[in-house]
Amino acid sequence: MNSSSSTVAATYYDSSDADRFYAEIWGGEDIHIGLYETADQAIASASERTVQALMELATQPPAKGCVVDLGSGYGGAARRIAKQWQVNVHAVNISAVENMRHRDLNNAAGLAKLIEVHDASFEEVPLPDGIADVVWSQDAILHSGNRLQVMNEVSRLLKPGGVFVLTDPMACDGIEANALQPILDRIHLSDLASPDRYRTWAEASGMTRDVWQERTEMLVRHYTRVREELRRRHQELASVISTDYLSRMDAGLGHWIEGGSQGRLCWGLMRFTKH
Repeated sequence: MNSSSSTVAATYYDSSDADRFYAEIWGGEDIHIGLYETADQAIASASERTVQALMELATQPPAKGCVVDLGSGYGGAARRIAKQWQVNVHAVNISAVENMRHRDLNNAAGLAKLIEVHDASFEEVPLPDGIADVVWSQDAILHSGNRLQVMNEVSRLLKPGGVFVLTDPMACDGIEANALQPILDRIHLSDLASPDRYRTWAEASGMTRDVWQERTEMLVRHYTRVREELRRRHQELASVISTDYLSRMDAGLGHWIEGGSQGRLCWGLMRFTKH
């Protein structure tokens, strides 16, 4: 049974306003936080750098290996993984609207035979135990109302010695939920994970965290860049996206920027290994 938080996330990402905004601002490939080389770098190219950094962190699976992408969005990472590594990718995502575009982009790229897109929640993945050499997730698990269950699913999916690579916007360790209320209200969550909570959940699920690269400055830079693009292209976007959505998005981005700048939010790259 999916948590109410997952249902809220599906409803949000299936909306035409959200679909158009992410497709326009991120280019319909990646909807995650980028790694920026310069302050004004294009969002899409910074997002590609995050995918490449996680691929290097994960290391390439063996021939005929398998990667499971949890919260795969429009499939930018899944396509890069499939093309570069020539492995099978199972892309698990709860948004039917995103999944339709994901499949179309896979077909256009000639990668449909390597990538299977599942309309499903990462809290209940419709795949067998021990299928994956690598499990992958970018800025998606925050939407779960039961993150320990997600970590249990990751461990179940991984082969012994397999790795889970993860990015996720988090609360800094020791930060109470009420310090993040504007952000939580915006994304309809009761709390966020933290680095230490992920480490604890991993251990409870039979995994060990062996890498934590804290890069919170990229969270601040990313949401700053998104807000800059929203404001620069506001008139154009308002022709296809409701002004109410754009206004709420602008305010929400400000909360993320403030939270990261003031040391209440953090972000970075993690790797976990299955025992």
